[in-house]
Amino acid sequence: MIISASRRTDIPAFYSEWFINRLKAGYVYVRNPRNPHRIASVTLNTDVVDCIVFWSKNPRPMLRKLETVDKMGYPYYFQFTITPYDQHVEKGLPSKIALMKTFKELSNTIGKDRVIWRYDPVIISETYSVPYHLDAFGKMCDTLGGYTNKCIFSFIDLYPKVQKSVKGVVDHEVNIVDKKRIVQGFSEIGKTHNFVLETCAEVVDFSLYGISPSACIDINMIEKIIGYPIHGKKDPNQRPACGCFESIDVGAYDSCSHGCVYCYATTHENTVCKNIQMHDPRSPMLIGHPQGNEIITEREVMSHKVRQSSLF
Repeated sequence: MIISASRRTDIPAFYSEWFINRLKAGYVYVRNPRNPHRIASVTLNTDVVDCIVFWSKNPRPMLRKLETVDKMGYPYYFQFTITPYDQHVEKGLPSKIALMKTFKELSNTIGKDRVIWRYDPVIISETYSVPYHLDAFGKMCDTLGGYTNKCIFSFIDLYPKVQKSVKGVVDHEVNIVDKKRIVQGFSEIGKTHNFVLETCAEVVDFSLYGISPSACIDINMIEKIIGYPIHGKKDPNQRPACGCFESIDVGAYDSCSHGCVYCYATTHENTVCKNIQMHDPRSPMLIGHPQGNEIITEREVMSHKVRQSSLF
């Protein structure tokens, strides 16, 4: 199986100690976000965990723990989001200069083939115009271009749950004309830095510009990292345009304090603060402890490796 850590929260930034404890314990409890009285117990060991995908906007707290993950034998890679927005949009993040420094350190530590840069989401407004993005993307490429092989980007989706939080920052989704201007410009910039550009969960075909749809949990990348073919299927729980391989997410919603106004994984700052206070690095679950009245079910897990063959 593939472990996603996590689309729901930033585990490397805030919960790396907890995550290492769960790897050492060999299991994790994941509360069902739709039915909190049900908890899945997920086995974590290298016999069944084929790869871990870390999602983060600031993985610096995780850097000093990667040696432990390596010694335990877990393959992994990072989806590292760095955008050009200020603290009106991303309230709790360090400076972009500091984040790009972390990106380079992470790349130097684990190799640029295992660090994917996410420029996500692209917001178009009076403040963040198409020329603004082209200029910012080019400058960031000058810094990060030698430290990754791929950049994934997408355009903001105004889900009903984020429309209130983005008010005053962005009032509409990106129209097709501006999308094509961004894609064409990014494509031209990307060619000068020799890395792949892909889009995340976009329904529009941008192949004319040499840009293909991405799979953030990428079966081809995982096969390259682990050295074995993988069998499995597309994740049925993601959007139709998402190309990700099936995975198990071990995070929890409303537990990230980066304060990004466009985030679909948080509902209210007070809820986030309450959940953070309930976090215990020694607990089997990310937020709080089992109360004793839940139904805990052992989730059936297995490796997706085709062990009869190797890619090397």
